[in-house]
Amino acid sequence: MRVENPANASHCLSSSDLLPLIEQGNKEYKMDEVQLGSHTIRSHGFTIARTHMHDWLILVLLVVIWVVILIIHPFYRFVGKDMMDDLRYPLQSNTVPVWAVPMYAVLLPMLIFIFVYIRRRDVYDLHHAVLGLLFSVLVTAVITDSIKNAVGRPRPDFFWRCSQMERMYASVDLLFSEYKLFNVNIFSKELNFITSQVYDKWGNVICHGDKSVIREGHKSFPSGHTSWSFAGLGFLSLYLSGKIKAFDRRGHVAKLCIVFLPLLVASLVGISRVDDYWHHWQDVFAGGLLGLVVATFCYLQFYPPPYDANGSGTYAYFRVIKESTANTTNTINAANLPNAMTGEIQIANQQEPTDNGFMGMHLARNSNSVLEDVESGKS
Repeated sequence: MRVENPANASHCLSSSDLLPLIEQGNKEYKMDEVQLGSHTIRSHGFTIARTHMHDWLILVLLVVIWVVILIIHPFYRFVGKDMMDDLRYPLQSNTVPVWAVPMYAVLLPMLIFIFVYIRRRDVYDLHHAVLGLLFSVLVTAVITDSIKNAVGRPRPDFFWRCSQMERMYASVDLLFSEYKLFNVNIFSKELNFITSQVYDKWGNVICHGDKSVIREGHKSFPSGHTSWSFAGLGFLSLYLSGKIKAFDRRGHVAKLCIVFLPLLVASLVGISRVDDYWHHWQDVFAGGLLGLVVATFCYLQFYPPPYDANGSGTYAYFRVIKESTANTTNTINAANLPNAMTGEIQIANQQEPTDNGFMGMHLARNSNSVLEDVESGKS
């Protein structure tokens, strides 16, 4: 007799064996898709917000802390004469204005979240995406501005911030108005007088420019534009990679273009900070790394990793589906339990007379045999 190897037998599954597994997976997928529309803002919005009430309170507290940090004066780091030679880059305006940062780092991702909610009708996804994004940006803002104040690194254009810029501009206007012609010698003497730096006995520069401009000049490290950009757009990149299933191992490499697009925009914002001479390259690198790390941590609080099989939804969504499926199964089992008990009782009742009759026949046979033995003994 040949004995088959059970290990080989377990791996050799025919198409008829795999078909039930495939049908079961399709049923579960369809069930998940059907239940997407059952969790809306109207039905579950208030419940979810109440569940995460403490998270929203902490979010408000982060806003207050961030505002307080903005009011605090930064550390005025020692700037010697030799250091000033490396800080003479021109003072320019921002290529990316400050007001534009929340527009593309916060508002744009929220609009995408709303669009996804309209398509999927999953309030868990909308709530957790918004909450995770706000935490990512605000935690990054608090950390960034705290480090800015603690480090107090001068910006590349600190020389012009430290000088009497208003007096220089007024002197230039005076030269043109009085002399009508541009006198290079007079302008050079005036410019040298204005831009001459005064140092204390320790060799630290004494600034005599506008106080608010000088204060902003001590906030170079890390870059706030860059950290905000990577915190918001980095979170959006992770969100999109999960929604389009970019890492589903099917080789659709074109999906990576959608994933990399927000990161490219954030990188260009960081490069513009160096081009505008508002930051050193180390400031931009540290800001981008900080924002991306915080965005990753905040995303993983609510979503599985993008390469996970359930990476398209939140932990809460799949937990609710699992609980709902378990409750439905228990309800069906509870409903079928009386019928099952009734069937078992009926089977037992049907078997009981048969068994009794069978045993009765044995008893009758035993009694007859005893009588026969008695009669034979008597005879």
